[in-house]
Amino acid sequence: MCKKRIGVSVLAIVFTFILGFQAPVLAGNSLLEQGSSFIKSLNKSASSSSDSASTSASASSLTNSEIISGLKEALKTGAETVVSRLGAENGFNSDASIHIPLPSYLSKVEILMNKVGMGSYAEDLELKLNRAAEAAAPKARALFVNAISQMSFDDAKRILNGADDAATRYFKEKTSDDLTEAFTPVVAETLEEIGAVKSYDRMMEKYKSLPLVPDIKGSLTDYAVEEALNGIFYYLAKEEKAIRENPAKQTTALLKKLFN
Repeated sequence: MCKKRIGVSVLAIVFTFILGFQAPVLAGNSLLEQGSSFIKSLNKSASSSSDSASTSASASSLTNSEIISGLKEALKTGAETVVSRLGAENGFNSDASIHIPLPSYLSKVEILMNKVGMGSYAEDLELKLNRAAEAAAPKARALFVNAISQMSFDDAKRILNGADDAATRYFKEKTSDDLTEAFTPVVAETLEEIGAVKSYDRMMEKYKSLPLVPDIKGSLTDYAVEEALNGIFYYLAKEEKAIRENPAKQTTALLKKLFN
């Protein structure tokens, strides 16, 4: 730092000396004022360079262990926040971003039911699809924690230096199959328990009583599972981005150090 200040002072003296020969008066300012201003600008530049170097040194001082621990901490916090939110009542149903509508193969059924004053059947079934997703969401917590525990240093480094949704894509790769397997029985059981299957059967019975309607086939369970996973990954990506960018989300000293 001492050498930098000496260098700045020497440059300032040389600059002032040149000004003395080339421009006795510039825009009404004295040579002393111009020289003083120039010195300040150089000192400011030197200080900025020093701060930047200090920040880089701080970031590079993170150990492999700190990088992995910090990232695992961030991902665990984010995953638990998302699962808790979506697993609560109306976590899916009242959220326009992830609310589960009736599957597309039932869209014609819904339109016809509404026309003949039986829209309540479709509305009841739609509500129960969302309730099934809310019931299944907590099952994701253990699977996400397991995926985090298996994360290697290379995984962590790739995520840390990757896009805003790099961790979410890691979760998709590592947990999608297991989540589908874990969600399916929960969703199927929930749909049965809350009467979604009966609602579906009643709706289809009314639908088939209408003249000249096409046959409809599809799996409510498979559809609800897929939509539930889409909703969870949607909010995981948003939470991940927030943790990277928002200091308020960096709730520990290690997280602040990792993302700054």
